[in-house]
Amino acid sequence: MRVLVVDDDPVSTSLLEAVLGREDCIVESTDLGAEALELARHYEFDAVILDLQLPDISGGQVLRRLRAAGSSVPVLILSSQDDRAQKIQALVDGADDYLTKPFDKHELLARLRVVVRRAKGHATSQITVGRLTLDLAARTVSVDDVPLKVTAKEYGILELLALRRGTTLSKETFLDHLYGGRDEPEQKIIDVFICKLRKKIAAVAGDARGIETVWGQGYVLREPGSGMPGLAEEAPAFFGPELTAETLHALRTAELEELLLQLLPQTLDRPMADHRLARA
Repeated sequence: MRVLVVDDDPVSTSLLEAVLGREDCIVESTDLGAEALELARHYEFDAVILDLQLPDISGGQVLRRLRAAGSSVPVLILSSQDDRAQKIQALVDGADDYLTKPFDKHELLARLRVVVRRAKGHATSQITVGRLTLDLAARTVSVDDVPLKVTAKEYGILELLALRRGTTLSKETFLDHLYGGRDEPEQKIIDVFICKLRKKIAAVAGDARGIETVWGQGYVLREPGSGMPGLAEEAPAFFGPELTAETLHALRTAELEELLLQLLPQTLDRPMADHRLARA
C-alpha cells in the first residue's frame, strides 16, 4: 500500500511513517497542501492521511481540490480538531473517515484498511477471486482454504492484483507499489516475483495460471470465467468434458515458452526470441 501523509507536525509525521512502515506501506510525506496536490496529481496513492491545519492552504481546501479534480483516492482526516461541525464539513467535502489526535495506532491502521478496501468495492477485509482469498487485515493468503506462505513483497503483489482484479497492471505500477521510488530494482524483479508466486500457487492449487500475462502490458488477475483457467476455475469446467491430455500438454508447453521469453534479456527483440524457441 502506498500512502501520502500530509501533516506539518514533524512528530506526528515521524510516528505515522514508523507505524505504516512496519506494515510494509510505502509512505510519501509533505507538510504543504500545494505539494500534496502535486504529488497526488503525478503519482497513484492507495490512500491519503490529511491534517486540516497546514501552513499554506488548509486541509479542507486540499480535500476539495482533490475531489474537484476527479480524484477518488481514499482520504482519512487526522486532525487535532475535535469540533463536530468540522468533522461534518470534512465528510461533506469528500473525506472517507475522520480521526482525532492523539490517535491509537491500531485504530488508525484499521480505519485506513477499511477506507482503502471500500474504495475498491469490498465490504469486508477478505477479498476472494475464484479460488484465491486474501485477508487484508491479517495480511494472509489462501487457495482453496489452504494457507499460502508468501513473503511481504509477494503479498504486496497479490494484494494489488486482487484489489484491482480485472485490470492489467504494468511492471512500473508494481515497482511503485512495492518500493515507492526508493532503491527500485530492475523491472525483471517483478517477473521473478510472479514466477515464484505461480510456483507456490501451483503447489497448492495444482495450476499456476491464475495470474495472467498480458504481453507488452503486464499482469492481471481475472474473475472466474473471464480469463484462462487455473485459480479462477477448474480446467475441465472451462474447456468442457473434451479436455484431453494432449490439450493439457500444449497448454503447459505454451506456459513454459512464456516463462522462457520473460527470462531472456530485454535487449533481445521478440521476433528473434520466437525464432529461437521455434528452433528449440
